[in-house]
Amino acid sequence: LFLPPGPGPFPGIIDIFGVGGALLEYRASLLAGHGFATLALAYCDFEDLPKKFDTIHLDYFEEALCYMLQHTQVKGPGIGLLGISLGADICLSMASFLKNISATVSINGSGFNGNKAIYYKENSIPPLGHDLRRMKVAFSGLLDIVDIRNDIVGGCENPCMIPIEKAQGPILFIVGQDDHNWRSELYAQIASERLQAHGKEKPQIISYPGTGHYIEPPYFPMCPASLHKLLDKPVIWGGEPRAHSKAQVDAWKQILTFFTKHLGACPKL
Repeated sequence: LFLPPGPGPFPGIIDIFGVGGALLEYRASLLAGHGFATLALAYCDFEDLPKKFDTIHLDYFEEALCYMLQHTQVKGPGIGLLGISLGADICLSMASFLKNISATVSINGSGFNGNKAIYYKENSIPPLGHDLRRMKVAFSGLLDIVDIRNDIVGGCENPCMIPIEKAQGPILFIVGQDDHNWRSELYAQIASERLQAHGKEKPQIISYPGTGHYIEPPYFPMCPASLHKLLDKPVIWGGEPRAHSKAQVDAWKQILTFFTKHLGACPKL
């Protein structure tokens, strides 16, 4: 947990990364510097957590939410969620099933349950699934996995979609139009259709051309390719260096502005 300097309490955020697992703290520490008490939350491959996750049980994430809500340095009544990739889908699931979540930011999430089932009490969301035969070789032996996910039969009412219409607070979708992990822009549009079909307001979607999967804080180097933790193969993530770098600067400002509006704080933009 990273706390801003000075007397609290402060608006709280839970920060969750993707399938790579382990504990990544840099984004949480940066958010603390902007006035937010931020919990960097690992869910696999860290200390006594499973080396690899098999299924996603929201009870674990609910414990983290309760911890934040009860912390004397965290200001309620609600918490913000920030996630990227699978972490974004976990955040969307938390916002859909758990209480006291005031705002959610999804960075290149899908809004669907991808490869593992999601459980919360008597509720479950089946995985959408994928077909590795749809992988392509991009260049230098790197793989392009953007098309391996199964088709979205039924559109926004697909049973594998996270029921984001149940979310109490607003959702911000940050999208890289050149994301090669999955089709983030399409998924954000389907999420918007689902919210509106259920009588909810149209969510804010900010799309960035020439931008890949890993949208990091400003001035972090672009990650064009790396080893995919689940596939154990090197894959491309997309993005053009100049466009991607500019997107990271703007996306960070948008995230801070969004959380300031819905959680209350005076961050330095």
